[in-house]
Amino acid sequence: MTKTNNIPFMVIGGGIGGLAAALSIAKTGRPVQVLEQAPEFAEVGAGLQLAPNALAVLDKLGVLGTVMEKAVAPRRLVLMDAITGQEMTALDLGGAFLQRYGYPYIVTHRSDLLDALLAACRSHDLITLLNNKEALSVEDLGDRARVSCRDGSVYTADAVIGADGLWSRTRKLFVEDKAVCSHYVAYRGTIPISEIPEANLDDVVCWIGPNLHLVQYPVRRKELYNQVVVFRSYQYKEDSDDWGTTAELDERFSVCCPSVLNAVSFIHRQRRWPLYDRQPIHTWTEGRIALLGDSGHPMLQYLAQGACQALEDAFVLGEKLEAHGSQIQQAFMAYQQERAPRAAKVQQTARVFGDILHTEDNTAILLRNAILSQRKTDDYSVVDWLYGTFVPINQER
Repeated sequence: MTKTNNIPFMVIGGGIGGLAAALSIAKTGRPVQVLEQAPEFAEVGAGLQLAPNALAVLDKLGVLGTVMEKAVAPRRLVLMDAITGQEMTALDLGGAFLQRYGYPYIVTHRSDLLDALLAACRSHDLITLLNNKEALSVEDLGDRARVSCRDGSVYTADAVIGADGLWSRTRKLFVEDKAVCSHYVAYRGTIPISEIPEANLDDVVCWIGPNLHLVQYPVRRKELYNQVVVFRSYQYKEDSDDWGTTAELDERFSVCCPSVLNAVSFIHRQRRWPLYDRQPIHTWTEGRIALLGDSGHPMLQYLAQGACQALEDAFVLGEKLEAHGSQIQQAFMAYQQERAPRAAKVQQTARVFGDILHTEDNTAILLRNAILSQRKTDDYSVVDWLYGTFVPINQER
């Protein structure tokens, strides 16, 4: 067993939330060490949507310019009927949107965002990054916290941030809950634009139908096209991978319009992602330990806010540490007080929005479509609560 000297701050997990947290903590003048269990820092997945609330944080962390170099700013968010092929509604992301929130809405590759955060961490004198460090246990020692890793190394720190994701071990200190499987599964990936000539390079398009949807948008300077198919499996089996198969994918989408069928033919099928979240919890901190990102509030993807909420966590954490100085526990409590209700609302709303998108009830479909058809493309009131955090909303249009 090896044991290090005491470290001011330690972050468990080197994903988007963990690296953003390290930058936010370091901005307060505190040295911070990041433990990542993988051999290298990397993101698994494909495209990522970032709303103004996330861009405001990236700007404050000093990485927005780097992120924007490869990002795409779409013209609209569009909802299409996957069965009829008709446009249902859209949200204009142009000048009125930018004036209202101060930042655009962008889409990017997950790895491009992680790379920007990673480069910023590597260039910061107060941040140390360690790989092959799987944290097995975290303990609060009263005036310090201790992290024990699989390789036998043991670290003590003034404080520990658990940013270790959906299957977080740190979360077990606060609640012994189970991840909730939605019975939905996703297949996702990117392909070169040249391979899909019908690609819409201007919009984020979401095709919705009963118990299914398809999302499409360009990433990496419009060099790649990101596609995600999601559907509810009728063959779900607990503790089994024999559900949500590619055969079921084809069967479920066979009722869709030609544009969707064509898109599905290009979908990456090498890996399936079962979609999980957890019930909201309101206790994120105890003593010298706090949760951040998916370890505290894993959510379904239907509001495209998972990474955005982790970035919000990171900013608020740094803000509270700055305000409370050496009083770490008070800072953690203030962080929890501000972030837990907000994240819980986003978690719960993501579930409800998923139900609305995927409803198979004919009456509900007619009502949903009638309401959507009446809204104006520059009516942002429905997303003000979501996108307007950290930015002053300009109500004048």
